[in-house]
Amino acid sequence: MRDDDALPAKADEYGRKVSPYFDIADKEAKYKADKLFKRLRRKVGHAIGDYGMIEPNDKIMVCISGGKDSYAMLDLLLSIKRSAPIPFTLVPVHIDPGFPNTPEGVVKRHLDRVGLDYFILKRPVYEIATSKVPEGQRLCSICSRMRRGFLYSTAREIGANKLALGHHRDDILATFFLNLFYSGIMKTMPPILRTDTDDLTVIRPLAYCRESDLTTLAKLKGYELLPKGLCGFGENEERAAMLRMIRQWEKEQPKRPDIIFKALKNVVPSHLLDRNLFDFSAISQGPRVK
Repeated sequence: MRDDDALPAKADEYGRKVSPYFDIADKEAKYKADKLFKRLRRKVGHAIGDYGMIEPNDKIMVCISGGKDSYAMLDLLLSIKRSAPIPFTLVPVHIDPGFPNTPEGVVKRHLDRVGLDYFILKRPVYEIATSKVPEGQRLCSICSRMRRGFLYSTAREIGANKLALGHHRDDILATFFLNLFYSGIMKTMPPILRTDTDDLTVIRPLAYCRESDLTTLAKLKGYELLPKGLCGFGENEERAAMLRMIRQWEKEQPKRPDIIFKALKNVVPSHLLDRNLFDFSAISQGPRVK
């Protein structure tokens, strides 16, 4: 723990003293939070199992943004850790990018209550981004790259072999449609991937969780969140449009986003057009397919 880092809260090696719930005075709210938490925990467990996200003795750096998704992810991973048949370590890390008007102590107060050793690291993301991007232009792209770079370097410094990111089902769908509509490519955020340097693994335990459920959980549990749009530019416009589209579908046709998500897990290369995935030239002449 460096001198400029937040002091760690005390906890045992496996987090067994940590409760997944903060104090909820209202009994009805506590019941709803408990029921929703268990449902989300099952989804996270299924995602971890389906994609082999966690292995024995992993040291997982849990990336904390100060938003509802990363807070919920940490709570859910802690709950799974207590009953997991294998040992693994969780280390929450928050990169403070130096956005102006950022409220002091929000993330620190949350992590103090969680009870694990953690790191809060200040990095000049905003300062560097504004010096390189012309005034008035969005910082999203360069900011994202720098924050990811700082997260990777921090993981290596603390000896983590995996990073957990808080992207959920709707993020995965939004990324798919962004690539489809704007880049002409069919790809999205995978639940698990290796970095280009092949020394770190990125996992997304919330891959099966709907954003609406995470929003409800955050309200029930009273998470103290960092405000959005601290950089002054707000949410990425194209991504926000995709998320609005998904939410509208969920209102009009509740099963549609789930069906599209299922399609991402059921790809038939022979019935698409990518010659790198399927050797169409090898198909012998036969009866016409109707």
